[in-house]
Amino acid sequence: MTTSAAQAAAFYDEALRTRTVWTISDDDGYPAPRTSDGSRALPFWSLRSRAESVVANVPAYAGFSVDKVPLDEFRERWLPDLEQDGLRVGLNWSGARVTGYDLLPHDVERNLTARERGTSG
Repeated sequence: MTTSAAQAAAFYDEALRTRTVWTISDDDGYPAPRTSDGSRALPFWSLRSRAESVVANVPAYAGFSVDKVPLDEFRERWLPDLEQDGLRVGLNWSGARVTGYDLLPHDVERNLTARERGTSG
């Protein structure tokens, strides 16, 4: 399993267990950097400590605050809005280059639902 795959699996398991996800913002709003395919992705983490590590260790995100999002709100409001805006969801990005999987919002919802039901996503 790649690091990105392991981080994505952890995202689903931890988010479902804690019923919370985390993102980051600054005075300009939420970051949505370009991905390798040219699309944009808004990052989310399954644990506060994961988001705090990126803010603390990645110069591009210095000064960002860590924001808590209840999982129900993430699923009912954030994912549909991201889908409508044509943005992807970055899952537990990590490392010095802040990389990981960037999925379509409907795929994130499908994977969360599959994990809840005990099937692979």
